Amino acid sequence: MPLYAIGLNHRTAPIEIRERVAFPLETQRPALDALKRHTAADEIAMVSTCNRTEIYLRATNVEAAEKAASWLSTQPSTHGTDLQPHLYQLAEADVARHAFRVASGLDSMILGEPQILGQVKLAVKVADEAGMLGGPLDRLFQETFKVAKQVRTDTEIGATSVSMAAASLKLAQQLFGDLRDTRLLLIGVGEMIELAATHFAAQTPKSIVVANRTLERGRELAARFNASAITLQQLPERIHEFDIVISSTASTLPIIGKGMIESALRIRRHRPMFMVDLAVPRDIEAEVGDLDDVFLYTLDALGKVIQQNTERREAAVQEADAIIERRTVEYMQWLGSRASVPVIQQLRGKADHYRQIELDRAAKMLARGDDPVKVMEQLAHGLTNKFLHHPLAALNRSTGSEREALAAALAKLYPDQEEP
Repeated sequence: MPLYAIGLNHRTAPIEIRERVAFPLETQRPALDALKRHTAADEIAMVSTCNRTEIYLRATNVEAAEKAASWLSTQPSTHGTDLQPHLYQLAEADVARHAFRVASGLDSMILGEPQILGQVKLAVKVADEAGMLGGPLDRLFQETFKVAKQVRTDTEIGATSVSMAAASLKLAQQLFGDLRDTRLLLIGVGEMIELAATHFAAQTPKSIVVANRTLERGRELAARFNASAITLQQLPERIHEFDIVISSTASTLPIIGKGMIESALRIRRHRPMFMVDLAVPRDIEAEVGDLDDVFLYTLDALGKVIQQNTERREAAVQEADAIIERRTVEYMQWLGSRASVPVIQQLRGKADHYRQIELDRAAKMLARGDDPVKVMEQLAHGLTNKFLHHPLAALNRSTGSEREALAAALAKLYPDQEEP
């Protein structure tokens, strides 16, 4: 049964489109249920990260993929948005190849970044717990995890990977120079913020504050970096204190607006603010970037900075692609062999039926005292006739190209025996 994938990523869609099609982990289960109803696919999985949203399907025909694309376009967040120019659709071997590249970090904004493998594993876990996997698509993802591990083990693809946090730090240093006189605000407590905290804390800024919706979780992260914590509700009255603001939450709406930063800049007497928005959907209104004295970077802007330093990893990419191509062929061979199982079972069942008929006949002949040699000859003759009946009948009925195709199939199934 064919495999399909539809989606968009940082190459096909800007962040203002991607954030409309983002599905945080906690929303993926109901999204999968809705997709199942809409597409009637046999297996479904969804991978949704900052840089991509992709739907993987196993279905009887391509209509399931087309229905998945139409489902994306009818979501409330995509109302009035034409997704078609940004979507790509893949089938069969291209699906396997793409999944392997994604999990290996070859299709990431940051070439070789390791976080994507964990994100794919979480997405597969959600799909599995929802009962959406259990066949060839499930096998594909299990192979995907193995391929990603092999790529990281056998190549240097991740050796020089530059994270978003590292890129943010370099940009901040270009603006402020020594960061020991700056005050840092981290908004959120997820993996991206934790990574940013690790990079920036090493530069010993004057102070670090963690803002989070839940104060307790904010304090847990803050304690690890000798920082303090505040709630998101305190941002309007406190944000002017900070020179560097890095945000990555799961909010579906911006939590920092233009008006909030305009007020902060007046209090700061227009001292510059360096802001990084690592969230999709975005945490900081795009209009904030239009303000004087604000240096705002989104994921896409950081990605462009990072891509300038990827040339030296091209050799590793070629090695990784060679691994992926080999593993793609292996997976498709397995998929092809699986497709022939019902035919093999049908053929074996027919052979067993013929065998039983001739055995029963031979047993009756022996019971009445017939010559065993003649019984064996009759058994062999009966089996031969039964096995040849349908192929010979098909050849006799066929003409032209159909007969040529049957003859070629028979030659492949029963090749001439070579002389010893």
